[in-house]
Amino acid sequence: MLDNRLHSFVAGFVLLTGAAPLYAAPAASMLSDTCAGCHGTDGASHGPATPTIAGLSPDYFTESMQGFKSGERPGTVMGRIARGYTDEEIALMAGYFKDLPFVPARQKTDPAKVAQGEEVYSGNCNKCHDENGSLASDDAGILAGQWLPYLTYSMEDFTSGAREMPRKMKKKVDKLKASEIEATLQFFASQQ
Repeated sequence: MLDNRLHSFVAGFVLLTGAAPLYAAPAASMLSDTCAGCHGTDGASHGPATPTIAGLSPDYFTESMQGFKSGERPGTVMGRIARGYTDEEIALMAGYFKDLPFVPARQKTDPAKVAQGEEVYSGNCNKCHDENGSLASDDAGILAGQWLPYLTYSMEDFTSGAREMPRKMKKKVDKLKASEIEATLQFFASQQ
């Protein structure tokens, strides 16, 4: 008897609600709040090994998350974290972070290396990393104002082969000395 009443109640509820789901999909802000522990409130990182993700283009954010998810892009914990999200959830987070302002890291840089790095940038990097690496719309990530340790770890992943370097970038990087690469990273890190 109780089973019949319960079935009748559930059937009536489904009919009255138009067979709507019994739960709502997570909101973009809720999904993105889980990133705050490492990437900072609103995606503005306070940890030198972790990038700021606010302001990134949706394409770059999605490509990065998919790379972590598939294992193509190395990361300490991001592979495990990215596998926990659906493609739809990643798209929601990408849309959320693109609308937040990028906050450059306040950090010390070496003025002499910054000056050298600006020259290297002007001759090698400016076609793909527009406006000193500050444009999200170039879909190459925002390099200007990122933490220097993060930039260094990322470049080490590229030069060691742990992360595939785009062909155009590889042609340029292969010609540079280690000191020129370091200076270029100092230049990007110095941008405010």
